[in-house]
Amino acid sequence: MADFEEIINTRRSIREYDSKEVEDDKIEKILKAGMQAPGSRLGAEPWEFLIIKNKETLAKIGEIKPRVTNAPVAILLIANIERSFYKLVWQQDMSAAAENMLLEAVNLGLGGLWNGVAPEEERMNAIGEIVGLPKDDNLKPFCIITLGYPAEGWENKFMDKFDESRIHYETY
Repeated sequence: MADFEEIINTRRSIREYDSKEVEDDKIEKILKAGMQAPGSRLGAEPWEFLIIKNKETLAKIGEIKPRVTNAPVAILLIANIERSFYKLVWQQDMSAAAENMLLEAVNLGLGGLWNGVAPEEERMNAIGEIVGLPKDDNLKPFCIITLGYPAEGWENKFMDKFDESRIHYETY
């Protein structure tokens, strides 16, 4: 396992991937990391995950989210609002799961990209339709995380983003 600080500091949005297939055991570890995220209330985590490897499906989604097309694998994070305790904060719960997944990808030597879907209803509905998501007000596509081995020149690497001017104490 890599050093946690190194994982945090080197994680980047990887937009181009090598053609090498992502191993199923690594996908499972990424899913487990997502499920370890904090939810708005113990036992009420809203997340569900749909793994997509089919090139035709990835290409169809790519018509809406172009960066999905050439990824070896994509994971659609779906919020099941019925399972959420606080019905208005599901996006916060889903964001925590997504970030855990992106960090685990780096830990496993992979690259990942967060492709936003929510809150744009038209985009959410279109992607839900492509993947056969039942038309149910409780199921909401949140984001798509693409995963793969970074292409040459797209490796995870350190970029110093620290900006002291954005830090405030006690009052703004």
